Amino acid sequence: MLDSGSGFLGHIGLGAGHFQPLAFCPGFLRGLAFVGDYAIVGLSRPRRDGTFSGLKLDENLRERDAEPRSGLHIINLNTGDVEEWLRFEGDVQELYDVVVLQGARRPMLLGFQTDDIQRTYSIEDDPETPQ
Repeated sequence: MLDSGSGFLGHIGLGAGHFQPLAFCPGFLRGLAFVGDYAIVGLSRPRRDGTFSGLKLDENLRERDAEPRSGLHIINLNTGDVEEWLRFEGDVQELYDVVVLQGARRPMLLGFQTDDIQRTYSIEDDPETPQ
């Protein structure tokens, strides 16, 4: 599960009965999906109006000298290591959910408000990666 206000992915231990953190992600966490032994976690930057200020996340970022990010982290559930990440810069400040599209080739993102609808974001295939 995500503890959005602290920046941690973790789980509730059946024996312990409380949240046990596994991995820290530098952002407000929204969206969680699983593929095999991996969790895909969505990260958002704090809102400019300070809506989510004063959370434990602020302290955790300071302790780690980390800047909040918008993007995705791919976390190994066995080790807690962030094995891959994708950072969004510019217009994309917040993510609201994460979905795995099994078998999708060349996925794209499209904004739905204001002029963003005229921009698309795509992830191209790496020519070095086997299909």
